[in-house]
Amino acid sequence: MFQQIAADEPPPEGCSAFVVIHEKHTCKTNEIKKLLKKANKRPRPYLFKGDHKYPTLKEDGPVVILYAEMGTRDFVKFHKILSEKAQKEEIVYVLRHYVQKPRSRKMYLSGYGVELAIKSTEYKAVDDTQVKVTNETTKEEDEEEEETDVQGFLFGKLKQLHPDLKNNLKEFKKHLIETTNSMEPLKVWELQDLSFQAAARIMSTPAYDALKVMKDIAQNFPIRARSLTRVPVDKQMRNEIEENQKHLHETLGIQPGEARLFLNGLHIDLDFHDPFSILETLKVEGKVMHGLHELGIQEEILSKFMRLHIHPADSSYALDIRHSSVIWINNIEKDRSYITWPASYQELLKPTFPGVIPQIRRNLYNLVLFVDPVQEDTDDYMKLVELFYHHNVPLRIGFVFILNTEEEIDGNEDAGIALWRTFNYVTEESDNFQATNCIIHMYHEVKDGNVLTVNHVKNILRREYPHADVQSILGVHSEYDEGRKAGATFYKKTGLGPLPQALFNGVPFSKEEMNAAELEAVILQRIIDASGFFQRAVFMGLLNDHINAVDFLMDQNNVVSHINPSILGAERKYLRFRSTSVPFDVQDFSTFSFLDSQDKSAVISDSMKYLTKKDEDVLYAVTVWIIADFDNPSGRQLLSSALKHLKTSSHIRIGVLNNPSSKIKEDNTAIARGILAAFLTQSNRSLKSFLSKLTKEETAKSLAAGTKIVKILLPGMNDDAFEKKYNTLGLDIIKTHQMFCQEVLKLLPGQMAVVSNGRVRKELSSLSFFVVTFYFLEFQFPTKENTSY
Repeated sequence: MFQQIAADEPPPEGCSAFVVIHEKHTCKTNEIKKLLKKANKRPRPYLFKGDHKYPTLKEDGPVVILYAEMGTRDFVKFHKILSEKAQKEEIVYVLRHYVQKPRSRKMYLSGYGVELAIKSTEYKAVDDTQVKVTNETTKEEDEEEEETDVQGFLFGKLKQLHPDLKNNLKEFKKHLIETTNSMEPLKVWELQDLSFQAAARIMSTPAYDALKVMKDIAQNFPIRARSLTRVPVDKQMRNEIEENQKHLHETLGIQPGEARLFLNGLHIDLDFHDPFSILETLKVEGKVMHGLHELGIQEEILSKFMRLHIHPADSSYALDIRHSSVIWINNIEKDRSYITWPASYQELLKPTFPGVIPQIRRNLYNLVLFVDPVQEDTDDYMKLVELFYHHNVPLRIGFVFILNTEEEIDGNEDAGIALWRTFNYVTEESDNFQATNCIIHMYHEVKDGNVLTVNHVKNILRREYPHADVQSILGVHSEYDEGRKAGATFYKKTGLGPLPQALFNGVPFSKEEMNAAELEAVILQRIIDASGFFQRAVFMGLLNDHINAVDFLMDQNNVVSHINPSILGAERKYLRFRSTSVPFDVQDFSTFSFLDSQDKSAVISDSMKYLTKKDEDVLYAVTVWIIADFDNPSGRQLLSSALKHLKTSSHIRIGVLNNPSSKIKEDNTAIARGILAAFLTQSNRSLKSFLSKLTKEETAKSLAAGTKIVKILLPGMNDDAFEKKYNTLGLDIIKTHQMFCQEVLKLLPGQMAVVSNGRVRKELSSLSFFVVTFYFLEFQFPTKENTSY
C-alpha cells in the first residue's frame, strides 16, 4: 500500500528516500527547515489508520511523511533529523515504506485449496431379487482383489499365512485404501459428528501433544477428515460440549461452530486484530499482572482482580435528557403515526436483515439538538430533522433552543425570540405537530448561506394563521414567552461546547460528527449500535415491557448531569511504579539522569513523603502528587487548595514535586526548599500548619524581602531539625524533580499537574484542586453521584 502511495506522489527522480511536507517534496535534508516554515498554510495530508507515527504527544503540528527503505543510509540520515524534531514536538513524523527499485521476484504463500463436495443422496429403486446374486459375485470379486497388491502388500498371501488375523488384515487393507485417496469425498452421514470426533481425538492425546495434534487437524483438516470419522465419541463428552454450546449461546451469543478469542476476558476481534496487535495486548495484560504480583496479589486473588469490571478507556458519558427545557416534537410511544408498530421489547430479538432498524413503539432512540435559531448552519440541522421526522424513522427528536435571556425583549427585533413565541402560539392553537411543521417551513424560506430573520417568521405565521395578531404574539409583553430562559439555563448547566450540539441517548457527538453532511449517517449508525445494547438487555432480562426505555437509559452508570472535558476527558496516561532492583537516592542527581522512565518513577515514588488528615498508619485509597513551581503564586494557590480539601477528606494523602519555571538557584527556590525540608523533618500536624502559612502571599513577600525562613517557623515544630535540613538540602533534589517532570511527565517548565494513583492530569489552569481530586475519586470509586458531580 505504501509503495502505491509513494508512486502516486510521485517520488523525485533519483531519490531512494524523500519527505513530503504538506504537498512539497524534497530528498535533501537541508531543505526540511525551509519547507516547514509555511507548511501550515498548505493543505494537511490525510493520514491512514495503518500509518506509522513516531510516538509523541503532539498531534496538531506540521506533518512530515518520510518515504524510505529501512536499513539504508538515506533512511538513517532522514530519521535522525525527523525523530529529533518529533521529540521536541515540532512536527508529526510519519514513516511510509518505499523501495526505489523493487524486485520483480514474487513471494510465494503456502497453503492448500480444497473443495468439500457433499453429494446428493436421493432415494433409488433397488431390485432385491438380485441381492443374492450380488453377494455371490462379491465373494468372487474379493478373491480376485486379494491377488492385487495394495501399497506393496499382497493380502491374499497374508490371509493364507495368518488366517487367525483375517479381520485385522481386512481393517489394515481398508486403512491403506483410504489413505491412498485421502481426499475422497465423505458421505453426508460421516459429516454430522466430525467436529465432535475432532475434539475427541484432541482430548484423547496426552497433554504434552494435544496442542500439536490440534494444530495438525486445523491446518490439514481435509486430509485428516476421513480418519476422524472412525473416532468414537464418548457420550459424556458429547453432553458436556452441548452444555457448553448452550451456555456460550445464552451468555455471550456465540452460536455452535463460531469461534471467539478472549484474553483475560477481553474480546479479541480477529477481523481487526493481527498477531502483532494481539502481542501488544498480551504485553499490556502482562504488565498489569506483573504489577499486581509485585503488590503481593497472587494466585486466586490475582485472577479475581483480573475479572473485575472496570470502565473501558473509551467509555462515553451521557447527559440526563429528562429535562423540562427539551421540547420533544414527537413521541414514539404515544403519537398516532406509530400506532401500528409493535410495543414489546421482544421484537428486538427477532432476526432482521443487517442494517435494518427495528420499528418498535418505544422511545429507544432519542436525539436532542441544542441550537441557536439564528446561527448560519441551523437550517441544515432542521432539514435533517425533517428527513427523519417525515420518513418515520424510530427516532424521538427534541430541541433545546438557546435564546436571549434578557427580561424584556422584542420579538420584532430578535428572530430567535420570534420563533419561540410563534412555536408556543401554534402549539396552543393546534398541537406540537403543527408547531414543528411551522418551524420547518420557516427554515425553508432561508436561502443557503443566510440566517433566519424576523420576516421569515412573520411570513409563515401570517400564511398559516392569517387571523393571528402578529404584534401581540411577538411583542415585548407577549403571553407566549413562557419557558424562554429554560433552554439557555439547561445548556449552561450541561457544560457542552460551542453550539450547535447534539445528544444521542444523552451521549454528545464529537466536533467531527457534527458536520451536517455526515450527521445523518452517524445517527443511523448510532441507532444500529444502540440496538445491540438493547437486545442484550432484553435477552439478559434487564429490560422488560414494564420498564420505561428513557428511564432505563438514564439509570445507566455513565449518565451525568454535567460534561466537563477536564474531568471526564478520555485521555488517560499512567505512570509505572515497579520498583528498581538497585536502591537509588533521590538527591543523587547525576545517577538519576541515567535511569529510564520507569526507574525514575520508582525512585520518586520510593522517596515521596506524604501529608494526611490524621496521624494514622492506614492504607489510603487515593495518593495525589501536587506538581507546580511553589515559588510562583499559582503553584502556591494549587497547594493551598489541596490543603483545604485535605481537611474534609480522610481517604487521601498528598505529596509534592517541584517543577521550577526558571533556572534553579538558591534565591528563587526558598519556598520549594522550605516545603521539602518540612516534609522531611516535621510531624504531620506541624507540617500542615507550616505549609498553610508558607503558601500565603504575605509569607512569600516577606521571604522575598530578605526574611530568614526560620523566623516564620511555628510553635511545636522541630526547629533544629528543620534548620539543619534546610541549610544542607542543596539543589540536587529539586533538579531531580525537574528532570522527572520534564522527561517522564512531559511537562513544560513551571507547568502544573496532578498525579492521582499514577494517572497524570495537566489541564489545571483554571481548575480548583477540589474539582480535580473529585475527578480522580470518580474513577477510583465510580458511583452515579460522583460522575454526576
